[in-house]
Amino acid sequence: MPFVTQNDDCKIFYRAEGPVDAPAIIFSNSLGCDHLMWQTQAAALKHRFRVVRYDQRGHGASDVPEGMYPLERLGADVIGIADHLGLEQFHFCGLSMGGLTGQWLGVNESARLITLILADTAPHFGPPEMWDQRMDMIRQGGMAAISDMVLGRFFTESFHASNPGTISDFRNVLEHSDPQGYLGCAAMVRQADIQDDLKKISVPTLVITGRHDQSTPPECGELIAAEVKGAEHVVVDAAHVSNVERPDDFTRILADFLGTDTLPGDERFASGMKRRREVLGDDWVDQSIRNRTEFNAEFQDMITRGAWGEIWTRPGLDETTRRLLVLAICASLSRWEEFDLHLAAGLRAGVATDTIREVLMQTAIYAGVPAANTAFARAGKLLLSREQE
Repeated sequence: MPFVTQNDDCKIFYRAEGPVDAPAIIFSNSLGCDHLMWQTQAAALKHRFRVVRYDQRGHGASDVPEGMYPLERLGADVIGIADHLGLEQFHFCGLSMGGLTGQWLGVNESARLITLILADTAPHFGPPEMWDQRMDMIRQGGMAAISDMVLGRFFTESFHASNPGTISDFRNVLEHSDPQGYLGCAAMVRQADIQDDLKKISVPTLVITGRHDQSTPPECGELIAAEVKGAEHVVVDAAHVSNVERPDDFTRILADFLGTDTLPGDERFASGMKRRREVLGDDWVDQSIRNRTEFNAEFQDMITRGAWGEIWTRPGLDETTRRLLVLAICASLSRWEEFDLHLAAGLRAGVATDTIREVLMQTAIYAGVPAANTAFARAGKLLLSREQE
């Protein structure tokens, strides 16, 4: 397991993925969570970035020193990881306590930052009495004593009902956290207040908050955005752990801010995407990318590499022949959505209507009149709409 030993001998666990020479982004976890909370964002960005996730001290696989962990110590841990990996500059994304760490970095280590993403966080967190009560509950009953309360703040009721597996995962991480580690961070959060220094943050900053966040409501995000010059503020339909409750929205917002997409960067994918745009057009491909989700991403990647990066780039057939084959096969198999897509693309590319007619006549003989009948009807409708434009 990869660790960085900090200058106080505390070992911090980290995980690095993606191209070594790519721009780096470091993700920082919330109180009571670990680096796995960023799984969706890491999977989406590791093709374009060197993605570094770590467990804040006292959390996950990192060491659990005694006492309180000062905010500057958490910030120094990030710099220690960056130095260990040879990262002169990096993007930083932190949520809740991770966002508080990010604010400290923005104030004190801005030269190391490319951009700063602060999610579901605040410059100070609630009244000290609330934290005193929570820490007393842990001392008396262990981590399980606060799990229901914390998870109730992490996610909305509807998410609890529809995603019991995710709730169970977060409960497991929280309840198996070392109480001393949680208390060491909680004591810091109890007294931290960085509001007066926010104006010192000079790097491009994105603030994301959950509309239903009880711990750091949108007003906290508005406060940060108002203090940090040029900061953007986006609200998503989630509670506190918004990157997990709304993973696709969060990842898209993050990627847009970073000026990138979440697509793979290997050569076959790139050649497939280029070919796909040539055949189907930018508008359709761009819409397909916007419809990309965590659920369908691997399927979309397979199509781009296989169909477009391997088959459509083979030299054995000219492009018109390949287009006509697709039309005949789609009509024969009643794959009408694909038929319409490739018919429109073929017409835009200059395939003659007489040629398309001959393909459909041939289809009638070898695949049946009903299939050709539907194909002629759909083609006729498209041709008529093109004439009326």
